Amino acid sequence: MTDKMEPCETRIALVGIVVENPGSVEALNQILHDYRAYIVGRMGIPYREKGISIISVALDAPQPVISALAGKVGRLNGVSSKTIYARQTGMD
Repeated sequence: MTDKMEPCETRIALVGIVVENPGSVEALNQILHDYRAYIVGRMGIPYREKGISIISVALDAPQPVISALAGKVGRLNGVSSKTIYARQTGMD
């Protein structure tokens, strides 16, 4: 997933990630690295008092790419995620 696919319709999405298992951080970072061509921005917040990390990832990608990334993240041990999408209005 290092290069963008052929031009096609993309969606804007935000993936919210909560990491409760530090052992999954390396795998998570590898997934995000693999999808770097689609990542618009990323913010990570270490919440040391609770022993978790909170990450938000903004994407501009085709729907299948967003779904694949979210699915891989969601299968990691001790990692929760949720994806939200921007409305498609006003893009004429």
